[in-house]
Amino acid sequence: MCTHTINLCAKTYISLPDSNFTLICHMDIGKNIRIKDIAKLAGVSVGTVDRVLHNRGRVSEDALKKVTAVMNQIDYKPNLIARTLGSNKNYRIVALIPDPTLDPYWAQSNLGIIQGQTEWAQYGVIVDTFAFDLYNKDSFHRLAREVAEQKPDGIVLAPIFYHESLPAFQLFQQQGIPYVIFNTNIHEGQPLAFIGQNLCQSGRVGGQLMMLGQRDPGTFAVLHIDEDVQDSVHLLEKEKGFREYIKERSKTKFEIVDYNLNPHKESFKGQMMQILENDSLKGIFVSTSKGTAVAASFVETHGKNDIRVIGYDILQDNLKFLRSGTIDFLINQNPKRQALLGISHLVNHLMFKKTAPVLDLFPLEIITQQNVDSYLGSGIH
Repeated sequence: MCTHTINLCAKTYISLPDSNFTLICHMDIGKNIRIKDIAKLAGVSVGTVDRVLHNRGRVSEDALKKVTAVMNQIDYKPNLIARTLGSNKNYRIVALIPDPTLDPYWAQSNLGIIQGQTEWAQYGVIVDTFAFDLYNKDSFHRLAREVAEQKPDGIVLAPIFYHESLPAFQLFQQQGIPYVIFNTNIHEGQPLAFIGQNLCQSGRVGGQLMMLGQRDPGTFAVLHIDEDVQDSVHLLEKEKGFREYIKERSKTKFEIVDYNLNPHKESFKGQMMQILENDSLKGIFVSTSKGTAVAASFVETHGKNDIRVIGYDILQDNLKFLRSGTIDFLINQNPKRQALLGISHLVNHLMFKKTAPVLDLFPLEIITQQNVDSYLGSGIH
């Protein structure tokens, strides 16, 4: 490995790792990086960098790779490059998400969008939020068409309705609008990037947690609460992973029964009581974050403390039951950061021509009664 040294300013060392070489730059991080600095780092002309940055004129594949590598690797905040570009163009991004007032999980996603809007506003980025009814597929379809007709520069969306999302993707593609999806990965959608977790693997983690210390045969209940599971790929993937793990580890020792429950129906309470009264019930795996607290409240009220409860996300109601010991494990999906990164990936694509990761997969964070306070105190959620 060789080392190239470029003396731009003798104050701060910044290492730029590459598969073939390392660049060590003496830069003052308080100084705006210039096009000619990028040209030196990439070993190309200033004109070449200008053409790459502004997507105009012909650039050889080799030069494009060099400039793109520097842009991707340089250890500077995007705002330093944004000042360099000096572009007067405003970028409008639309966030298409479930109504945050209907579900605390989506309220967290909305906080991420608000933070992204705040961080990028000074660079001419405008983020408009279109909130669809979580319980009305027609609402999603209508807003998706409205967004496409407005032709924003980019779209960040949570495609929770599988069948309704496919025609929405086609509309965006026809209009030439780049889009990033988060929370639910729909492979057919061919987005610029997906941000979230491997949900099948998430279900497998749930299965592993459920099997800890389990020796006697019994039943595990998988609860899909307040969702149309047949149109929710993300829930089916979680259940798939859960079932796979249990089957691989226990053969026929444990029965897995799934329930699609609507807490707004009169029959809901009776269904929950029937599930809890099963003497063979060993544990409950809840696929939805809001449903986790709903299930936990029944378990706690009826004194079923010997039933293991595993659910999703650090929401206030979930935290209450986790701290009381009713919920044993929460698998955190970090919806706020998902949405925030969605905005960032789009801005970097639009403004800096940076390639977004096709899959930006989050770690599968397991939160327990013992580590929740240290996790919340770390500020990484």
